[in-house]
Amino acid sequence: MARKVMGRSRNWWAWLAPLLLAACGPEPPSGAGAGGQEAAAPQQFQWRMVTTWPKNYPVLGTAPEEFAALVERMSAGRLQIKVYGDRQLVPALEVFDTVARGTVEMGHGAAYYWKGKVPAAQFFTTIPFGLTAQEMNAWLHHGGGLELWRRLYEPYGLVPMAGGNTGVQMSGWFNREIRSLEDLRGLKVRIPGLGGEIFQRLGAVAVSLPGGELFTSLQTGVIDAAEWIGPYNDMNFGFHRVARYYYYPGWQEPGATLEILINRQAYDSLPEDLQAILETAARAVNQNMLDEYTARNPAALRKLMEEHGVELRRLPEDVLRRLRQETGQVIQQLAATNVLATEIHQSMSSFAREMEFYQQFSERAYLDLRWRRWGLGTSFAFLPGRRDCPGNRAGDSAVGDH
Repeated sequence: MARKVMGRSRNWWAWLAPLLLAACGPEPPSGAGAGGQEAAAPQQFQWRMVTTWPKNYPVLGTAPEEFAALVERMSAGRLQIKVYGDRQLVPALEVFDTVARGTVEMGHGAAYYWKGKVPAAQFFTTIPFGLTAQEMNAWLHHGGGLELWRRLYEPYGLVPMAGGNTGVQMSGWFNREIRSLEDLRGLKVRIPGLGGEIFQRLGAVAVSLPGGELFTSLQTGVIDAAEWIGPYNDMNFGFHRVARYYYYPGWQEPGATLEILINRQAYDSLPEDLQAILETAARAVNQNMLDEYTARNPAALRKLMEEHGVELRRLPEDVLRRLRQETGQVIQQLAATNVLATEIHQSMSSFAREMEFYQQFSERAYLDLRWRRWGLGTSFAFLPGRRDCPGNRAGDSAVGDH
């Protein structure tokens, strides 16, 4: 296959035909072929993938392992991928360059980690007050986003794919109570991407650290606060043992997409059916990560609150209002970086406007209806009894109608 990469132009279901054939495995040689020669064995590929996550870290670290297992199974062993965690081969923040150089064939991480090299890459993780996971997936796979992402990475010899989504994250863990904008001044916060730049405009100090260093940094006072993922992963890292306040909502990452990186030359060396298998496995893992977070976060949050005494707080309205105001300015500056960044911003903005129009009649309308509760004490009509919502403390505002 030439330098063609499957995108929106190729029907998704058309990938299934070569996949199903590959999943059956190659036919074993039957001895001499028609010309009296042995049938050629199918070519096999041994690849390596480096990631930005600790090895086998729940969800983030297991997703690349699931991807590798899917690829091996669907290819009947023709393409095998060995996965390495953070620092097993290279540090987390060197994944992009390592794959681009061809030292390894693949990587798994988050595009906003490379903002120093490719500023517009941040659009393809998430932007503050931006698209949800559902909307991000729709923009990437049916709104032209993936094609733009691949154009952006083309000069680096990389083929990106969506490789997971966290859904709406939490605002983070703080060792200082946030009652007003003044409380953010001088606060040292681990927060990557555009969220960090916006926090700095409010007087905080944004720090970039890989996940594996966050617990110790909070514990020793190197940072005063840290934004990571959400309740399930945050509890796994033990942040509740070193930080008192847990803030929401996740204004900075409403639907963070993770990425799979493939070295272009390595990708082009594969036959078309193995390329299709990579694309299909990526789509499966992308959805499965969101499903797993959606299923695991509620119980983790209850455990943090009820068993560990974590104080859940909502960011004050004046802070959220200022964060939203600054977001607009920061995004406009990013969009002006170059012609392609402007095109990416215009595409995402156009898609967001369509979502804003439609959501008022679909998801938003339904969620508003569900939260109304009709005096039943629960947002789900089929649930008996009342489910408690977290009590609001200083700086909180009401959550729904409870």
